[in-house]
Parts: sequence; structure tokens; C-alpha cells
Amino acid sequence: MSFLDLPKADHFVLANATLPAITVEGYDAPATEGLVSADLIIAGGKIESIVSPGTAPAALPRADLRDGMVFPCFVDMHTHLDKGHIWERRRNPDGTFMGALENVGADRAQNWTAQDVRARMEFSLKTAYAHGTKLIRTHLDSIPPQHDISFAVFSELRAEWQDRVALQAVALLPLEQVLNEPVFADIVAVTKRHGGLLGGATRILPDFENILETLFRAAADNGLDIDLHVDETEDKQVLTLKTIAETKLRLGFEGKVTVGHCCSLARQDEDLAKRTVDMVAEAGLSVVSLPMCNMYLQDRHAGRTPRWRGVTLFHELTAAGVKTSVSSDNTRDPFYAYGDLDAVEVFRESVRILHLDHPLDEAARVVTTTPADSLGRPDIGRIKAGLAADLVLFSARRWSEFLSRPQADRIVMRNGMGIDRRLPDYRDLDPILDR
Repeated sequence: MSFLDLPKADHFVLANATLPAITVEGYDAPATEGLVSADLIIAGGKIESIVSPGTAPAALPRADLRDGMVFPCFVDMHTHLDKGHIWERRRNPDGTFMGALENVGADRAQNWTAQDVRARMEFSLKTAYAHGTKLIRTHLDSIPPQHDISFAVFSELRAEWQDRVALQAVALLPLEQVLNEPVFADIVAVTKRHGGLLGGATRILPDFENILETLFRAAADNGLDIDLHVDETEDKQVLTLKTIAETKLRLGFEGKVTVGHCCSLARQDEDLAKRTVDMVAEAGLSVVSLPMCNMYLQDRHAGRTPRWRGVTLFHELTAAGVKTSVSSDNTRDPFYAYGDLDAVEVFRESVRILHLDHPLDEAARVVTTTPADSLGRPDIGRIKAGLAADLVLFSARRWSEFLSRPQADRIVMRNGMGIDRRLPDYRDLDPILDR
């Protein structure tokens, strides 16, 4: 049961709304803790205008939000839809990063048919949609021949879901294969054919600089952007992030480059970390932190309490002018045993893990405007006259209320209408999990 009944009309008012000011464009009002009050006038499935409370035309039907918060629909810019929900079939007994790699690899080799990948990806999309997400970027394991299977399924789902969730995909390829010319050429061709991005997980490899330069040149030659998993380790000796920034600058690469994780940056000494942060800013890289998954995997040792949170230098990167976002990462697979692709959960936990509070004035941007901009979709993740009325309505009125509960009674609006928020049943996955 929702906390509010929406008007059954094409033209109506969401009255007495509380909006995160950082997500609002074309409306100026005094803010308290980064929150502004407004009436939203909805017409024809779009936001017609944003006006001061009580000034919307009295004749219009209205729903009184009683100061309830309204967000734009969310952006989840780093996920792994192809891995999702295999936990019951292939667990990670010790919860370590190596255990995750090994168990995902074994499951992929045995089970990742087109039917299997499609069923799990679609389940994830249904979940994210019900929670209020509108844009997702997923990494797809691209170890041949899996890239052909997964990208084909992705393209089908992108077409089927285009009116509900916008999708982007990154080829997560083994970087040592970049110098294997025929294999790499095939991965690039498949990625380009399906409108994807090039990616991979960086680590210290022989001839790493050559690998990186080859990857960048291939992306430039084919008009592709890049999205890399970077330094996902507690080992302070691993710092490929600086090399990525240097390579982009040296080659004059004009495409977008996103880097995820960047965990070991937080293990560096202050001088080295600052030089790297400055280089990332100069290169114009976008950084996405995955706080829940990073805290789950990093500094995990049997019988020992973790000593650090596993996340990157989020505040320092932000202060340097870097576009910083947070996302969900893995869902119920060996890399992260939990999660539900719920951006509210990701945001709430990120506030706590990364200390995005005190003040909270701009915190909402990390799951809305900033990731939308990083993904080249400035039409998503913001509240603005003329944009689709794709909104998430909450009974919570202030940050303390919002961050203290899971907001299970939220209303998700798409094109000005409430959607069916029932989540898919885990039992739907039983046939492919061989339970």
C-alpha cells in the first residue's frame, strides 16, 4: 500500500514537494540542508513547471505530498547484470576476491547460455525498474566466446526495455588479450556492433603501458568510450590509475573514460595520492565508487577484523573537480552476496560508508545528476521543466527520515503515472538455478 493516491488525470499537481536542490534545474528557492520546497505541475507525462508551494493553479487535481521528498529516477552506472543472482548456484565460500573470480569463472564456463543470461538479466531489470532506476550501465564478461552470447542478449533486452530502463554495456575483457590481435579485434568488433564500450580490470601486468595504449588507440579508431575496473585491491603497490590518466593525456584521447573502484588509492601516502588525484582531474576521468561491494571484498582475511573500508578517496577526488558517483556493482553473486539493485540502499549505505553527510546538501547527486552526466545522458537524473515526469516519491520529509528507513512505501512515477512496484519473486529463478 502506497502512502499516497495519485490523481487519475493527465494534468495535475504534486503539491508541497521537498526536492534535493542539486537535482533541480530552472527553479530557485531558499534551501535547507540542500532541500527546497515546490509544487510540480505535471502535464502529458512531463514536468510542465516547477513553482513555489501554493502557487499552482487551484483548479488542477492535486496530490498533497505533505512535504514528502521527490527524487528524479536513479542512475546505476556500474553493474554486472550478467553475473547477477548466481549465488544459490555458485557461492563464494570464503568471501575473498580470488574466491569470487574462481567461482564466477566456473559458473560462466558451465552455465552461461543465452537463456540463462537473459533470465537473470531480465530479473535484475525488473527489480531495478520497480525500485526507481531509469539508466543502467552493465559490464559484460567478454572472454570469448561469452562476448558473442552476452552482447546479443544485451541488445535484445536493450530494445525490449528502452521505454523503461536505458541500458549501456561495457566489454569486460581480460586485458592480457589486448595484445592478442585476432582475439582483441573480434572483441572490439562485437562491442562496436552492439554499441558498447571497451573495458577490463587493470592490474600490474608485463607490458601494461603497451596494453593500455593499444586499448586506447582501438577505442579512438572505433569511436568507443572506455570504462575500466581499476586498482580493486588493498595492495598499495598497485596504482594503475595514474597510468590511465597519463595515457589519456599523452594520446589526446577525446572519448569519455570512466574508472571504477580505485581502492588502492586510499592506501597510498599523501603525496602520491594527491599527485594521482590531480592527474585524474586533469585527464577528465569520471570515478565511480562501489562502497557496498568494496567494503564486502576488501581487507577480508579469515579470523581478522577488517582495518579499512575498502573505498577510494571520494572526497579528495570530488574536491579536485572529478565527477564522482556511487553505484551498486554486483548483486547476489560471488563478488557480493547481497543487494537488490536498489539505488536508495546504495545511496543510504554510501552516505554512511563514505561520510557523504554533514552536510548532505549535494549528496543526492551521486545517484542522479553526476552519473547521468558521466554516461552522457543529461536528460536523466534531474528535475526540470520539459523533461519526462520520471520521479520517485517518498513519505520521508527530511534527510534523517529518508536515511533511517528503506523507503519501502515509495511511489515510482514514469511519464507522470505510478508503476506497479511489485518485485519479481526469487522463485522465478529456480528453473535456471537447478534447485
